[in-house]
Amino acid sequence: MNLNRVLAIGRKEVVQIRRDPRSLAIVFLMPVMLMVLMGNGISLDQKNVPVCVFDREGSQQSQDLLKHFQASQYFRIVMVNSDYRSLTAAIDSGHCSLGVVIPNDFSEQLRKGGTVEVQGIVDAIDDNTANLIFGYAESVVAGYSADVQIQYFQSHGLTEIQAPISIDSRTWFNEDLDSSNFIVPGVVVLVMVVVGTFLTSLTMAREWERGTMEQLISTPVTPLEVMIGKLVPYFVLGLLDTAFCAVIAVWWFKVPFRGSVWLMLLATSLFLAAVLLLGFWISAATKSQLAASQISLVTSFLPAFLLSGFVFPIDQMPIVIRAITLVFPARYYLSLLKVIFLKGTGLGPLLPQLLALSMFAAILATLALRSFKKSL
Repeated sequence: MNLNRVLAIGRKEVVQIRRDPRSLAIVFLMPVMLMVLMGNGISLDQKNVPVCVFDREGSQQSQDLLKHFQASQYFRIVMVNSDYRSLTAAIDSGHCSLGVVIPNDFSEQLRKGGTVEVQGIVDAIDDNTANLIFGYAESVVAGYSADVQIQYFQSHGLTEIQAPISIDSRTWFNEDLDSSNFIVPGVVVLVMVVVGTFLTSLTMAREWERGTMEQLISTPVTPLEVMIGKLVPYFVLGLLDTAFCAVIAVWWFKVPFRGSVWLMLLATSLFLAAVLLLGFWISAATKSQLAASQISLVTSFLPAFLLSGFVFPIDQMPIVIRAITLVFPARYYLSLLKVIFLKGTGLGPLLPQLLALSMFAAILATLALRSFKKSL
């Protein structure tokens, strides 16, 4: 391999990137746009859920229960209804997502020490959201119920109340259970997929469509030199974009970074090599910018979004879909980023994912070289 020829190909590619506004927009604007839009727009948390209330009794005890809802960060009482029909109408019209109906004998049942059923009505168009809201509502009611029990026992002279069994729950690595802490690293993966695969999928196809491939073929440059020379500029840009996205994740979204910078650099380098080689292979095989861009979108961005664990947990997928996810490098890189960002684990436990990315890079390099032939 001749280093001078590789550098010449690289300089030519840099000039083409500088002269192409679309490439510059993808390199410099798309990472910012994706990080801001997806980092802020995608959230698995439900906060400030609008609540409608129908308090049949209106006693001090029922108001105390509603204060527990109001004090929770998950709920916001937006409407107090005077009858059941207006409450259901508010849910039907979408003014609130949770309706709370307090019975007219609420305080009396509490004094008797019996069980009081407070009705909760949830708009379940989205079943996941409905389950979350029910879980939050049950925790609020359980907190109020515990307060009532403590008051009851204290009024009977029992000052120290202890439950026979309790759970000492601790959340590691994501102490606040903030969904942005694992969504934002996933956005970094999507940015790398777009920048890597989409841009390099146009490189060889552009040469064919502009008619400059004949000149390239006529030179003594080898297919390996062409591949390395064309991919190195995108590799450097990909690393810069990754660093930029990591800074946004830590500085803007407050995602903790507990791992090693060098380990992240290694993982990013292997993943970038895989996606860049995938784009080069697509470009060499299709020889058309339109076809290359469409194929790269279908084979890289969509699987990275749907099958990497970014949106849907892989463990919850059917076994066939789980098997399919094994052939997409984004799955391994996303797992690496989550661990590096949140856990700060060392090299040892991450070796299987790093070896998988290395294997993908080697296979895609072979396929890309076999697809690019110096002949018309």
